[in-house]
Amino acid sequence: MESSESAAVSDRILTVPNALSMLRLALVPVFLWLIVSGADVAALVVLVVASFTDFLDGKLARAWNQITRLGQQLDPAADKLYMLAALIGFTIRELVPAWLLAAIVLREMVLLVIGIVLTRHGIGPLPSSKLGKIATFVLFTAIPMLMLAQAFPVLAAVAQPLGWALALWGLLLYWWSGVLYARQAVRVVRNPPRGAGADSDTLNVLGGG
Repeated sequence: MESSESAAVSDRILTVPNALSMLRLALVPVFLWLIVSGADVAALVVLVVASFTDFLDGKLARAWNQITRLGQQLDPAADKLYMLAALIGFTIRELVPAWLLAAIVLREMVLLVIGIVLTRHGIGPLPSSKLGKIATFVLFTAIPMLMLAQAFPVLAAVAQPLGWALALWGLLLYWWSGVLYARQAVRVVRNPPRGAGADSDTLNVLGGG
């Protein structure tokens, strides 16, 4: 996967994989509205569709040599927006405590500030770490578990504790990856690499996972 991405990354915008990514982004407000309105089964269906398009656009991008910089930015952005939308909806319905949403948002704000600092030093965003990607995956996996508990009460005894375990573990990994990203940013600012920022457009704008 990494070799194919580095082999041919283009600036194209109008590609089928990008269209699927944009469709996934367009469904985020629908997903949020369904959760807030209590339509948990429908929201779960939207999440499944979004996850399928995520899988499909990656497959098509590699198979058709349509890996683009835009696609590399849209995919992680969509994952985070779905995660935030679910947490916002659950918080509004008082299904999860507000501190969980606040912890996720605060971490994103910290990374945003770090990104601004890097830019001011002429350094492009740092690549996403594997730990950050794992943390996002764990948090994203917690969402359908918590939704299953609401949509199908018969599964709540298993889905709810599993969902909470994944959410708390994912939150810990999420913040730890953020700390590691911050430490890496400090090192880069103190000892900037040659040509810092020259290849910034090839890096993931949501660096750090």
